[in-house]
Amino acid sequence: MNGRISPVEPPFTPDIAKTLDAVMKGAPPLLLFTTLARNPRVFQRFMAGGLLDKGTITLREREIVIGRTTARCRSEYEWGVHIAIFSQAVDLTSQQITAMAKGPADDPAWTPRESLILRLADSLHDTGTLDAALWHELEVEFSAEQLLELIVIAGFYHTVSFLTNALALPLEKGAARFPR
Repeated sequence: MNGRISPVEPPFTPDIAKTLDAVMKGAPPLLLFTTLARNPRVFQRFMAGGLLDKGTITLREREIVIGRTTARCRSEYEWGVHIAIFSQAVDLTSQQITAMAKGPADDPAWTPRESLILRLADSLHDTGTLDAALWHELEVEFSAEQLLELIVIAGFYHTVSFLTNALALPLEKGAARFPR
């Protein structure tokens, strides 16, 4: 099963192939990407919005906000892809992976700075905003540029979660599963 919309099959158009090659670096394209390629305009704009390059936050911080956001949105597809690809690179322990998916933001597995990232993701998910008290704590710890990046990543991965869930995409081969 491929989900609710059939993906584009190879051979891809030159523009789509070029974008997939740049992102996948020789690996087979993800089902999410080939499904989005059914609408080339949406595919290109979605891919242009990617935030997986070097930013103002660490790779670990990026993966914490992505992991928490996708877990809160119940996107096992996207959560599983990121855990499978990045968890070792960012030294996430099994305790942290479980806490990211279903633990409180103040779980002792996290540093105080990482707990703030989880609280940011939780607040944006639950309320669509950051209250004044949380904002103050965040701005003491993070620069304006970092806060913008964290908020945009959380929002982008809400969109990704909406896509993977609404399209009923099956898990990628080798993707992690939510802790039970």
